[in-house]
Amino acid sequence: MLTFVGLGLYDERSVTVAGADAIAAADRAFAEFYTSKLVGADVADLEAYHDTDVEVRDRAGVEQDPEPILAAAESGDCVFLTAGDTMISTTHVDLRLRAEERGIDTRVIHAPTADSAASSLTGLQNYRFGKATTLPFEWAHGADGVPSSVVETVEDNRQRGLHTLCYLDIKVDHPRVDGDEYMTASHAAGLLAEHWDADALGVVVARAGAPDATVRADRLGALAEMDFGEPLHLLVIPGDLHHVETDALAGLADAPADALDEYRD
Repeated sequence: MLTFVGLGLYDERSVTVAGADAIAAADRAFAEFYTSKLVGADVADLEAYHDTDVEVRDRAGVEQDPEPILAAAESGDCVFLTAGDTMISTTHVDLRLRAEERGIDTRVIHAPTADSAASSLTGLQNYRFGKATTLPFEWAHGADGVPSSVVETVEDNRQRGLHTLCYLDIKVDHPRVDGDEYMTASHAAGLLAEHWDADALGVVVARAGAPDATVRADRLGALAEMDFGEPLHLLVIPGDLHHVETDALAGLADAPADALDEYRD
């Protein structure tokens, strides 16, 4: 059996009871933290909390050389751990399909993820979100500014009145980075302000799931000048706003009145 377990958003205690039970019952535990991470816990915290060894795999060790994971699941019960939900954004469908092709039973144990938290914390209605996008570091996509695909996604969603969730780039164990690097919401807002629309409304979600989670709404040009603290950060570009959503951004995200005027009837 290969069980994919989402660890939730913040620390070693964010996992569901079902997820913790699966980890306790497993013979081997593997994890990856290159697509996301728990901002309030490291591997040692996970190992202490779950009383088990956790074998961390890098991207190549999951996507190009998954044999140790598959072999462990073939001979016993194995869990594969990721931050957030194991099949949303940090998707590992390929690994699951490889296991199924070898006759290994699989299951998925879900947990809170960034997109559900973005809706919950901002007050923006989840069914009014359109296609999500990822904003990469400038050097990572080989060009200056913002990829046209990102702008097209935002504008297509806005034409339909839908919100856009922008995931922000993460670089872990990258040869061009000394340590790990996480794009901040202020950097992302600055890129969009310079290469798209500085006056557009943006909503920052910082450290979703943490006790000090932060939500702030303002024009992109203003958000670019703010400090939102430690990662992980998200950026939402709203589409049309229901009056309850407008009230939520004012009351929960300190959106200035003038930035919301165009959204009010």
